Amino acid sequence: MLYVQQSLGPNEELVHIGKFHWMYTVQAFMSIFWGLVLSIIVLAGSVFMYIQMGKVPIDATTIEIVRSLHPGLRAFSFIVFIFGLLSFAQMMVTKATTEIAITNTRLVYKRGLVARHVGEMSIDRIEGVNVLQSILGRILNYGRVMVRGMGIGEVVLPPIEDPIAFRKAIEKAKSI
Repeated sequence: MLYVQQSLGPNEELVHIGKFHWMYTVQAFMSIFWGLVLSIIVLAGSVFMYIQMGKVPIDATTIEIVRSLHPGLRAFSFIVFIFGLLSFAQMMVTKATTEIAITNTRLVYKRGLVARHVGEMSIDRIEGVNVLQSILGRILNYGRVMVRGMGIGEVVLPPIEDPIAFRKAIEKAKSI
């Protein structure tokens, strides 16, 4: 919360801080898992095709078969796995560099590591707040919050824990 704390005005105080739900981290780790699974599927499909075409001796071990594959197929399999790792890294950097807070005068949504993108909305300019939750989100208490402002448009926040409490905090800040 460095940016939000640094940007507080003289009479401004924090009302609520939005935090990413642990399911966001699970989704990040699942991108590594699916990258690995797809990489193995590429290798297994290639091995199966090589065996069907008769390019591999029947008594060869799995490692020998993978080594006999075309280098392009092995590289493609590796690239698929690397994309899973990059997706994980991107999601974790997003989680580490995003700040969502409600003060008694504004809603602050800061994201970005090197380039900083800050969206601020005055509390008295907020028209409506919608909570978007899936069935799993209802069960595990997480979801997205969509905030509509007058003349500003809509701001859709990333998945946060307890979006109902976040909406209530906006209403509390409006009443202060």
